[in-house]
Amino acid sequence: MNSAQGKVVLAAAAHPDDIEFMMAGTLVLLRELGASVHMWNVATGNCGTASLEREEIVRLRKEEAQASAQIIGATWHPPVVDDIMICYEPSLVARATAIVREVKPDIILVPSPEDYMEDHQNTSRLMVTAAFVRGMKGFVSDPPRPPWNGSTTLYHAMPYGLRDGLRKRIRPGIFVDIGPAIDTKRRMLACHRSQKEWLDVSQGMDAYLSQMEKMCREVGVLSKLFVFAEGWRRHSHLGFSPTDEDVLKQILGPRCRVDPEYEASLD
Repeated sequence: MNSAQGKVVLAAAAHPDDIEFMMAGTLVLLRELGASVHMWNVATGNCGTASLEREEIVRLRKEEAQASAQIIGATWHPPVVDDIMICYEPSLVARATAIVREVKPDIILVPSPEDYMEDHQNTSRLMVTAAFVRGMKGFVSDPPRPPWNGSTTLYHAMPYGLRDGLRKRIRPGIFVDIGPAIDTKRRMLACHRSQKEWLDVSQGMDAYLSQMEKMCREVGVLSKLFVFAEGWRRHSHLGFSPTDEDVLKQILGPRCRVDPEYEASLD
């Protein structure tokens, strides 16, 4: 593995605990190799309760997200909209662009463009657009930030459940061995205590932590190499970086496996 010293990574997802479920293992590895890491949940998580008032659940989920970020020394960025209100529209593109211009990330980790719920899908699309317009003087962010034209590489995480909304399995092209990070990933997810209670009731997700581990094991099986893995698909470099480079592979080395069959299927 190579040092990530000097690299900046932004993990952006829809709700508090989305990063921990689908991205945190990779984020932990990059942090341990020296990268500066940032975590941003677009939404407040206000719908994640069966009993609490909005103000109380928003406060709790903010504290839980901050506690998770603190475990790895990540910079936490506050949400800008309530749940189910993540829409692909100009005001949110402007907010997301401000984050990208402030953070200036070499790597952006974003949700899958196909997922079981639109908050996740729309977050993916918002972040792709925000990264694309990062250097455009004519696009004004909210709040206004100077354009930034640095190179950035985007990676899409797997959808929750590893399938899209029409039940089709999503195949990752990159596998990251998160075995050394699984304990930290588990600790980060465990910070979201309010969600274990709510998801057990609302979606029948008994054993909150074991659901995460189950998906990581399933991706590990798909990798044909690792026990616990996170899966990724690399976005096109056009408009984002001058060359078609796999920065995760360069940094993580043997802890990152690129699937040759996936790469061949792109042609």
